[in-house]
Amino acid sequence: MALDKDTLNQFVDSVRRYVRERLVPLEMQVAEEDRIPEEVINEMKEMGLFGLSIPEEFGGLGLTMAEEVAVIQEMGYTSPVFRSMFGTNVGIGSQGIVIDGTPEQKAHYLPKMASGELIGSFALTEPDAGSDAGSVTTMARREGDEYVINGTKRYITNAPRAGVFTLMARTGTKEEGGRGVSAFLVDADLPGITLGKPDKKMGQKGAHTCDVIFENVRVPASALIGGKEGQGFKTAMKVLDRGRLHISALSVGTAKRLIEESVNYSTQRKQFGTEISNFQLVQAMLADSQMEYYAGKCMVEEAARSYDAGESVSMNASCCKLFCTEMVGRVADRAVQVHGGAGYIGEYCVERFYRDVRLFRLYEGTSQIQQLVIAKHLIRDAQNA
Repeated sequence: MALDKDTLNQFVDSVRRYVRERLVPLEMQVAEEDRIPEEVINEMKEMGLFGLSIPEEFGGLGLTMAEEVAVIQEMGYTSPVFRSMFGTNVGIGSQGIVIDGTPEQKAHYLPKMASGELIGSFALTEPDAGSDAGSVTTMARREGDEYVINGTKRYITNAPRAGVFTLMARTGTKEEGGRGVSAFLVDADLPGITLGKPDKKMGQKGAHTCDVIFENVRVPASALIGGKEGQGFKTAMKVLDRGRLHISALSVGTAKRLIEESVNYSTQRKQFGTEISNFQLVQAMLADSQMEYYAGKCMVEEAARSYDAGESVSMNASCCKLFCTEMVGRVADRAVQVHGGAGYIGEYCVERFYRDVRLFRLYEGTSQIQQLVIAKHLIRDAQNA
């Protein structure tokens, strides 16, 4: 259910102020310490950020996609590690339960996710399966009223803090591909689960990923999302539509920050006796970035409205994800260029953002996967016309 306009505006304004007054000043500290202070995590819980997309009946805010997009654009203005802390609860960690979970699964997990008491994590990627989600090799073998799970998951966001994993595992044959994959809710404290060492990443210090190893992990049959085998791949795809719009909005918000940093620097930095903002080639970079930012903002907001209207948005969600994540990469590159040598120095945030936004083109489906999704929709629609 959508919030009334005044309530939404007040919430977005409060997030905007919190981001600028509280989070932006902490960016350097978080990057250096590779951790978000616990008091900040608690503040974000109190604001309701962990439950943005979780229905109100389970303690969340129950935002529509358009409302979520408005909030996440504000979160994009600061280091993406802050959003990453609650991002899995809002998206891939909870939406499988919201969309396809049984009433019992929703009642058990969603209130704790909405409050931030429980961190949800999405365990799909494997050493040899990521973009090719249908090639999952982690096995879930039925034994009476239980499933026994064996396999390794890789690059799992928030795994070190996770309380429950939405796990994609094969219940069918390899030949069945995606049709043989099922989704499970696996509590992180079960015997047989071990975590690999934290990954050393290019950027996004403070947001942690690692391998998750499952060795003869026993879960009750009731852990199967929706109570049906073979639905995991479909569940994952449903979740990714919303997740791709979420990441698109994040990219738009980050582009805005980078443009503001570039404009501010260019109006202060002098060369040849004048501010570099007076140079037309610098102005061209600023203008190109603003143009692309505006295009991405319009795309994601329109797609979000379509999602809320119940329309099929898979192709347009991929269009948004492809354009917006590539766009913010170009904006970040120009921001470094506008800053010149200063842009290559860690003292300025554009150097950190340049590394941070590179991940946006990889997770929730690489740019190349988005291209394939878009093309397949176009070809299928033409054949069915």
